[in-house]
Amino acid sequence: MSTATLTSAQTLINQGFSQGFTTNPSGSIVLNRRGRLARTLVVLSLAIVMVATFAFSAGAGSTDSMAATPDSFVSVVVGPGETLWSLAGRMAGDGDVRSLIEEIMIVNSLATPDVQAGQSLRIPLHG
Repeated sequence: MSTATLTSAQTLINQGFSQGFTTNPSGSIVLNRRGRLARTLVVLSLAIVMVATFAFSAGAGSTDSMAATPDSFVSVVVGPGETLWSLAGRMAGDGDVRSLIEEIMIVNSLATPDVQAGQSLRIPLHG
């Protein structure tokens, strides 16, 4: 079995094994190039996290914030042969059918625009 010798941090620093800092004779810590780089990277990453958190809370990453909120919803049962496009075309009137399809998919948590006969959907009404 081998014996390990523990040395103090001051001994390691004096031997040149500094991990980013050195000490002055007065006992204060002075950052060397590696320490300054580490400090800069930590501060920069914290700033990026703060900016991203603020942007997310302000709604920058939300696609729903751009759409107008509907006043009410109507429930529709999908009939045989009906598609999301035909339902949206009937309900959109003069509005944009594509944007209504997107809203229907968001409101009903649909991953694809495929619907089944007998499926109940909530369709947002604007007006």
